[in-house]
Amino acid sequence: MAIFEIKTKKVKKVRVTNAKLERSIQKLFEDNLEEILNIIFLASEYSTTWGGRIDTLGIDKNGSPVIIEYKLNKNENVINQSLSYLRWLLDHKAEFEKLCQKKYIKIEIDWNSPRVICIAESFNKFDLDTVSILPIRIELLRYAIYENGILQIETENYEQVKEEKQTSKAKIKKEKLVYSLEDHLLDKDEKIKKLFYALREKIMSLDKNIIEETKAKYIAYKLSSNFVDVVILSNSLKIFLNVKSGDLNDKWRLARDLTKPKPIGHWGNGDYEVKIDSLEDIEKVFELIQQSYEYNR
Repeated sequence: MAIFEIKTKKVKKVRVTNAKLERSIQKLFEDNLEEILNIIFLASEYSTTWGGRIDTLGIDKNGSPVIIEYKLNKNENVINQSLSYLRWLLDHKAEFEKLCQKKYIKIEIDWNSPRVICIAESFNKFDLDTVSILPIRIELLRYAIYENGILQIETENYEQVKEEKQTSKAKIKKEKLVYSLEDHLLDKDEKIKKLFYALREKIMSLDKNIIEETKAKYIAYKLSSNFVDVVILSNSLKIFLNVKSGDLNDKWRLARDLTKPKPIGHWGNGDYEVKIDSLEDIEKVFELIQQSYEYNR
């Protein structure tokens, strides 16, 4: 996407810098991980007992362990490497838990929804094809650094290929890492289903690059980071807006500030929670979601 700078009614194209920042890009992300990706930084170059080092290890606000790998050259097979590290992490949960304790992380760890993020200037067709057939989701983020110190991050979209596998119900329950809308809508009545699909349609209409990601506890809508998370309850939808306390313009006073009078733990991202149980309020709630979208864009 081209970026232009506007000065006194004149437009000038901002050029991508030619500076080689391969090694410093990792430090740039790690030093600003919470601001860029809403992820708490835990460790850099974390050694595994299988050999190799995880570039960046973190945990998101919902307790999902996060592995981040950076593709620094075109031929680097960072996706396979990330999967190997994920397997190691799932076999060494105690080490991760000790690291969180050492860093005074008080979020409950959600081992059902680990995340793998690959960051690069670009991805080739082989990267996209590999990711599209994997049974778990690998998040691909493209970055560009422009003149005047502008960092741009975009999500690399791809079409996930679903493959049905014959597995016992017990094994699915124990090892399931991929969830679907059907999982969240199971046993919900038609009123809630209709309400969810109406809201979902409006959210997805905001931007063709929005990714819908089903987690164990909620459904996330994101660009480079989540801007709204939806929890489907038996008689309502609970919506979390990824906006910092004090930055939401809520003229209807629908949102609950989860930081006051003292912080309240929750699964979704952000400081605000909204509940909706009727189609009559959908436009008001959607206006708040739009604010969160613009806030995180």
